[in-house]
Amino acid sequence: MLMAREVERFPADQPMFVTRLTVELLRPMGMTPLAVRSRLVRPGRKVQLVEASLWSGEQEVARTTALRMRTAEVAVPVDDQPLPHPPPESVPEWSGGWRPGAAYHLQGVEVRGPAQEEPEVGPGWAWFRLRLPLVEEEVPSGLVRICAAADFPNGISHVVDPRRLSFVNPDLTIHIHRLPLGEWVMVDARTWLAPHGSGVAEGALYDLRGRIGRSVQSLLVEPRGDSRT
Repeated sequence: MLMAREVERFPADQPMFVTRLTVELLRPMGMTPLAVRSRLVRPGRKVQLVEASLWSGEQEVARTTALRMRTAEVAVPVDDQPLPHPPPESVPEWSGGWRPGAAYHLQGVEVRGPAQEEPEVGPGWAWFRLRLPLVEEEVPSGLVRICAAADFPNGISHVVDPRRLSFVNPDLTIHIHRLPLGEWVMVDARTWLAPHGSGVAEGALYDLRGRIGRSVQSLLVEPRGDSRT
C-alpha cells in the first residue's frame, strides 16, 4: 500500500492510470521506521514504468514496479460482470484465525465472508475494507484499497492445512482495469500447488458494481518448521 501510494504520487505531465503492480517481497520489515523511495524507470508519454522501494532502516524490504498508462476518453463496451458472491452486508465479519495472536484482518482491515471452519478450504472468497487510513488524516485512494485486499488469495483459498504446511508468497502481481467504487473490494480466489514445493494463488477482484482486476501470487510451499531457504 505504501509503495502504491508513492507510485500514484510520482509526478507526471498528464493524468496516468496504474494498470499493473508487480511487488517483490525481499525480507521481513522489522520494527524500525519505514521509508519509501521511487524513481522513473521508463519515461514515456503514453506508457511509463515507475519503481518504488520500501526500506526498513538501511535494508530494502520490498520493491514494486508499476506500469502506468495515459488516460483518455475512449468509447468501449461496458462489461461489468455480475458479482459471483453475496455483498458484504449479507455475510459475517471474520473474528479469528487458525492461530492465536494479532492478525492483519483483526487490526487494519475488516474482512467479511463465509466462515472458514476447516483448515483445508479450497477456493475461497471474502470482502475487504480498511479499518484505518494508511496515512493519518488521508483518505485512502482506490489503488490503496485494492492493495489492502490483493495479497489475500493464498490466505483465503489454501488447499492444505496451514498448521502443517506454509505457503508464503515472495511476490504479488496486480492487474487493474478500473478503480473500485466505495470502500469494499472482494477477492474470489483459488490455489494450485505442485509436489515439487511451489504453487500459484490467484484472485479475481471486484467492487460492488463488478469486476475490477486480478491478483496473482507465487507460493513457496514447505512443511512447518523447515528452515531451508
